[in-house]
Amino acid sequence: MPETIALHPAAPWVELKSTEADWAAADPALLKELLAQMALIRAFEEKVLELAGEGLVHGPAHSSIGQEGGAAGSIVGLRPTDQVNGSHRGHHQFLAKALAYVAPGLDPTAPLSDDTHALLHRSLAEILGLEPGFGHGRGGSMHLRWGEAGAIGTNAIVGGGVPLAAGAAFAHKRAGTGDVAISYFGDGAVNIGAVLETMNLAAAWDLPLLFFIENNGYAVATTVEEATRETRLSGRGTGFGIPSWKVDGMDPLAVHLATQEALKIMRAGKGPAVIEADVYRYFHQNGALPGSAFGYRTKEEEASWRARDPIKRTGAALVARGVLKQDDLDALTERAQAAMADAAAQIVETVGNKRRVMPGMWPDVSFVDEGIRGDLSELSGKRAEEEATYRGRLAERKFVDAIADVLHRRFETDERFVIMGEDIHKLKGGTNGATRGLAAAFPDRCLGTPISEGAFAGLAGGIAMDRRYRPIIEFMYPDFMWVAADPVFNQIGKARHMFGADVPVPLVLRTKIAMGTGYGSQHSLDPAGVFATSPGWRIVAPSTPFDYVGLMNAALTCEDPVLVIEHVDLYQTSGAIPDGDLDYIIPFGKAKVVRPGAELTILTYSAMVHRSREAVEELGLDAEIIDLRSLDRAGLDWDTIGESIRKTNNVLIVEQGSLSTSYGGFLADEIQRRYLDWLDQPVQRVTGKIASPTISKVLERAAFAGKEEVIAGLAVTMAAKGTPLPGMPGAAL
Repeated sequence: MPETIALHPAAPWVELKSTEADWAAADPALLKELLAQMALIRAFEEKVLELAGEGLVHGPAHSSIGQEGGAAGSIVGLRPTDQVNGSHRGHHQFLAKALAYVAPGLDPTAPLSDDTHALLHRSLAEILGLEPGFGHGRGGSMHLRWGEAGAIGTNAIVGGGVPLAAGAAFAHKRAGTGDVAISYFGDGAVNIGAVLETMNLAAAWDLPLLFFIENNGYAVATTVEEATRETRLSGRGTGFGIPSWKVDGMDPLAVHLATQEALKIMRAGKGPAVIEADVYRYFHQNGALPGSAFGYRTKEEEASWRARDPIKRTGAALVARGVLKQDDLDALTERAQAAMADAAAQIVETVGNKRRVMPGMWPDVSFVDEGIRGDLSELSGKRAEEEATYRGRLAERKFVDAIADVLHRRFETDERFVIMGEDIHKLKGGTNGATRGLAAAFPDRCLGTPISEGAFAGLAGGIAMDRRYRPIIEFMYPDFMWVAADPVFNQIGKARHMFGADVPVPLVLRTKIAMGTGYGSQHSLDPAGVFATSPGWRIVAPSTPFDYVGLMNAALTCEDPVLVIEHVDLYQTSGAIPDGDLDYIIPFGKAKVVRPGAELTILTYSAMVHRSREAVEELGLDAEIIDLRSLDRAGLDWDTIGESIRKTNNVLIVEQGSLSTSYGGFLADEIQRRYLDWLDQPVQRVTGKIASPTISKVLERAAFAGKEEVIAGLAVTMAAKGTPLPGMPGAAL
């Protein structure tokens, strides 16, 4: 018989229950603040449901009524500089953190301050999508953010906010403030990969992050028992060595006591914690009907939870201790309801027998695209250089070494930079040597990550939004963006605009095109066409070492997220860079004419600049080659492109990757819209085939575009214009 040895979790996992002695010993000021916060949150949510019932809330109204104990219990007592974020059902956490900021020590018997009234008004306005809201109405119910108060954003993507909170926790740890971050999410999110990846990363890096699980028993209508075998969801923490607590979320004092224990661990630098609070939403996922109206809960179940109401429990305890009277409780409810009536009266008006939003409350429609990205004022005053006009001494340098050089220079001159990715701290600079020397020189800022792009990309997004540090991340292959699609596109790419245009996201994502390396369909993508569909991202694709240095410096200065595309074909090529000068920029939106010509305009980027030049010179064609360099819509240099088109009247777009994810499709469309009268024929394109490259060497080569495909494209383009190239058939692409 084999010997078996019982194993035990590496971290404690306990259930915490408050006792009557705890209630008797609790500071009356604490209990009063808990009560006052919960009463205001309840009145707020009741008003939201009332307005939603009248059709005045555009979109969902995810009420937190019944769950106030978990929010107030965990937030009362936090520092103003601690931060919280939450899920789509996050009004209560947002309000609890904001109330603790504007009215610390909130007294249930005192009149509400002007700041408290203003908070309720702005929060309600945001939920209704109105201009006075914190995000000018853009965020609405599910994207509430007030950074000044430490409320760093609720999130419509289930589990989507958790990696961002890890970024805030990373910044707290690095700054040595002792502050913490709390991320609130529900029982549905606890099974999401991003949450579990972030638990692992936070534990590995000892981040001061509290994973607060609001277990209300239902993900919409699906029960916890249907979704998972281990229904004690705090058990997830033990799998990552995270101390974990399970508490009754209808008992705000128990939540508070568990949170205080977790805070001691986190503030002491001992890493993250998990709290699972059993709570209950009194209503359906959205709106003012109970779950029983939809058949997935019973009225008896709902009544049993309502009998444990956290507000009634706290009020009764204060009355029993003689701290408050029943009249005080009644007056508190009336005061909270009156405050919400006043907040609504500033927003809605009665016309006939119906209420409507006051017309002056809506945002100006001209604001619709404002703030998708910044204005690049941060680049003003920076020294710009071009290789052709550089007056200093130039030296030959490999492309990959120029990457390492400029990163090292920026790390030397600015302690805010951190870089993270898989194996970047080993193998003498990662898999290609691009981070050579960084780990040795800056071991606490060059961070090898677990294989979890979703977690570390989201964490970097949170660091960027915190703004104390500036993250650089590396995706070893661009296809991994699909693994991290939510943080990359839904979070990082949308944050500035979604939260009202005032949330910079200074982040650089480095990745490489690896066609021709035999890594197949899941490692060979050119990501430019995909990222170009996300307007919050800037995209650069340098083709020379000189340009790489300048564009990377611009990217590292920029207050927007920037994708920097590298190509494996370029890594071992050499080119000139300034000798001892790595501090210049190449501004975004400046294309480069690498070869002048009069018969054809070739628009291309990255390694295809060189393939295009080889093809043109082999054919002896008088073509103008333009290296776009900046590829996002906002970064296209229409002055240079337009000047060339008006000269040649003929355009060929050259890219290497698959037609299916092509960058050139939107570019061709835009050129034809802008320059139709100057074109002698439709814009022509060279791309790879429809499918991604596969493993077979011959099939891989057939799938992507190279010099031969460019030559064929040139022949077709010139033949279609009526000036066929000698000896070329001009066959279709």
